[in-house]
Amino acid sequence: MESLDLREVESAIEGILFASGEPLPIDRICLALDLDRPTAEQVLQKLGDYYAFERRGIRLVRMEDSYQLCSSPDYADVIRRAFEIRKTAKLSQPALEVLTIIAYYQPTTRAYIDQVRGVDSSYTVGLLLERGLIEECGRLQVPGRPRLYRTTKKFLRDFHLGSLEELPEMPGLEADGQLRMTEDGTILDPSAMTEKEGSVPENGEH
Repeated sequence: MESLDLREVESAIEGILFASGEPLPIDRICLALDLDRPTAEQVLQKLGDYYAFERRGIRLVRMEDSYQLCSSPDYADVIRRAFEIRKTAKLSQPALEVLTIIAYYQPTTRAYIDQVRGVDSSYTVGLLLERGLIEECGRLQVPGRPRLYRTTKKFLRDFHLGSLEELPEMPGLEADGQLRMTEDGTILDPSAMTEKEGSVPENGEH
């Protein structure tokens, strides 16, 4: 393949990502353009900064070692109107709880999820599978061979995470074994909740 200058490499990567339409591993980009990884990462960073700085209608999103071109969240409403897309329903509290358990303890089984939550989670696990936020990733090598679940790249993209390492530190569970989360998926720290719901501090001290 004929050698390309950096501007041509930038355009080529842009074209490859646009044609892909899904997360593309950086190794495939390097192979296609005969690039070393540091150079590819440098060009991808430049592209991402350009889209963000110029407030373009697209964004370059990194998900672990993959990259994808997506529409800018700033224009989500007009994009939905253009395609008459009904706004996706928010996840319910049970769905957020199950998703959080899987995110932090993956790969994990439904039996473990049920144990943590104290209730049957089969319906909620099925819902998350349909939404593409989790996926099966094998079976546990014990009697019955229960299915194992993990989060997907769609989970990373929807929650604006570059990798699982960007998840906040997992707080402890409530005494009843239940996780507490806000509607946007933020995990509430049980200790903070206890302080908030507790009595008024003595002598005005905090």
